[in-house]
Amino acid sequence: MPPAPELELKLRGAQLRVTRPRLAVLAAVQEHPHADTESIISLVRADLGEVSHQAVYDVLRALTTAGLVRRIQPSGSVARYEPQLADNHHHLVCRSCGLIVDVECVVGDAPCLAASDDHGFTIDEAEVVYWGLCPDCSTQSS
Repeated sequence: MPPAPELELKLRGAQLRVTRPRLAVLAAVQEHPHADTESIISLVRADLGEVSHQAVYDVLRALTTAGLVRRIQPSGSVARYEPQLADNHHHLVCRSCGLIVDVECVVGDAPCLAASDDHGFTIDEAEVVYWGLCPDCSTQSS
């Protein structure tokens, strides 16, 4: 678990009040990137005891709004959360088991940020999801 002072600084830096549920949810997301809400609830309950589903949903919404975590939802998947990184990474998703792995954008310039027609938008992020079979599922299917 990241040190509590580090997490407290992140919350304060985002102008969020430091609470035990916020610290527990932020720690769970940092320790278990790509976890879904039910997994995060279980992790928080293991740390704090009884915490309502709604409390965890509210904390996840606040952390996402504050830019401390990123919500991703690959097609056909439940929402998942990861630590907000100041990068433009993408994801590999296994079609069989649902494993999600981070993959960096192309080294050097980020060509994925250069749309063929930006329609006047100022683009600052691109979301790319690569689909396939992870090594374990590839071995099982052969």
